[in-house]
Amino acid sequence: MSDFSVVGGGVGGLVVARRLADSGATVTLFEASDHLGGTVARHEVGGIGLDAGAESFAVRGGAVAALLGELGMQEDIVAPAPGPAWLQPVTGTAVPLPATALLGIPSDPLADDVVRVVGLAAAEQAALLDARPVDDVPATLGALVRQRMGDDMVDLLVAPIVHGVHSQHPDELAVARAHPGLADAVVSAGSLGGAVARLRAAAPPGAAVAGIRGGINRLVPALADDFVRRGGDVRLGTRIDDLGALGGTVIVAAPGVAAPAAPGRRIDLVTLVVEQDELDAAPRGTGLLVAAGAPVGARALTHATAKWAWLREAADGRHVVRLSYDETPADPVAAAVADAGTLLGVELPVVVDAAHVFWVRPAAASVPSDVAAVGETVAGSGLAGIVAHAERTAAELLAR
Repeated sequence: MSDFSVVGGGVGGLVVARRLADSGATVTLFEASDHLGGTVARHEVGGIGLDAGAESFAVRGGAVAALLGELGMQEDIVAPAPGPAWLQPVTGTAVPLPATALLGIPSDPLADDVVRVVGLAAAEQAALLDARPVDDVPATLGALVRQRMGDDMVDLLVAPIVHGVHSQHPDELAVARAHPGLADAVVSAGSLGGAVARLRAAAPPGAAVAGIRGGINRLVPALADDFVRRGGDVRLGTRIDDLGALGGTVIVAAPGVAAPAAPGRRIDLVTLVVEQDELDAAPRGTGLLVAAGAPVGARALTHATAKWAWLREAADGRHVVRLSYDETPADPVAAAVADAGTLLGVELPVVVDAAHVFWVRPAAASVPSDVAAVGETVAGSGLAGIVAHAERTAAELLAR
């Protein structure tokens, strides 16, 4: 009988299983599908091996970098190309995102690059609202920004950025999950803009995200191989419906196993490999986010070959563009080609290859207090949070 049984082979399940096995415990990992990694996956488009899901991780906290170091992949951590991301507003052409902002929340609402997005009237209202004394900090990021800077700041600037980073609307995102130090900073600074300025000043220099040379998907086989090397047992194609039938301490890393799963949210991703010399100049930098109500269906575009030097080399003169959708287009590839042309300001005459995949983001789960859980349903989206939470969970289980 195993000391621990892990149900679900996504990154959270793999991380906790590997850490438990590292202690000398016997660990069995059960995965219902025929592959590990969940939404961290690989596919090939136009002969190029690409990430089919996440293509970067947040560097804050250092959890992912530390894990990669243990796996011997420290030298493969790469930073994206420098330069601002862009925003496609509701009307007009795309603009660079404000330079001194946190998740789109500006340190100075009256800065020119903020006014360019939200308009002078909304910027002036935000400055007046944020000058008021701080009485309390609302639970969600959307409520906090609406209270301190108004609805337009949320709808026109913060929402598209938060959606791109967390795959959630700010009205649904807890302040603590958006940034663990934001609530205390608002109270100590006496304003939301002041809090953003302090947090940005305290942040380490460099990019907020990083990637892995060859793709984030390389993390999955590295974790799985190391887990097995430490004595772990992986059982693919094994669905677990009765947790009580498992041996040892049970850790749930699969949506809906320990508690009824709330409906998930589908995200469609279209990847285009194109030939277009005008894209060599990266007209929208590494990509852009899209405000709700803009004249395209996509919610974000990543110019992946402009973002990652390793991918630019692998593409050999071609360009890789990724577009994500909250609502599935009738013809995803045709919609992506049209939207990419609009967002980039460049027609895409030659599409070498294209791929359409989709993921279902599980809703947050409330699991019984006697069941340990890891993964996206309890840690939120984003590799940094998932890895850090899984590492903490393993440490707590071993401390028992």
